[in-house]
Amino acid sequence: MSETPPENPDFDAMARDIAEVPAVEVIVTVAVNLMSAAAVKLGLSEEGEKYKDLDEARKLITALAGLLDASTTEISSFHAAPLRDGLKSLQLAFREASIVPDEPGQGPGEKYTGPVYS
Repeated sequence: MSETPPENPDFDAMARDIAEVPAVEVIVTVAVNLMSAAAVKLGLSEEGEKYKDLDEARKLITALAGLLDASTTEISSFHAAPLRDGLKSLQLAFREASIVPDEPGQGPGEKYTGPVYS
């Protein structure tokens, strides 16, 4: 049996495709992916506890907060406002899921957003 080597990706075509995507779309897509991953790690998916990992959720929420902090002025409030709302919801869900909640201002991403209260 002979194996056929996988096709080499066309990096020039991929670069052209990326070049056509506006920066705001890339930023929003990354933010939504971080939000989705954090929600799964918080146990908020259909399978709940199976994928729950608060250490991983903390990292994802902090990365999302940093991305939004750095890019809010670049993506306009039209895009930023719902992402900030989603971030706050994740931060509150994290606080609720924690056995020993962080002090206000010490939770995931709060160094970028300020303290989050329920």
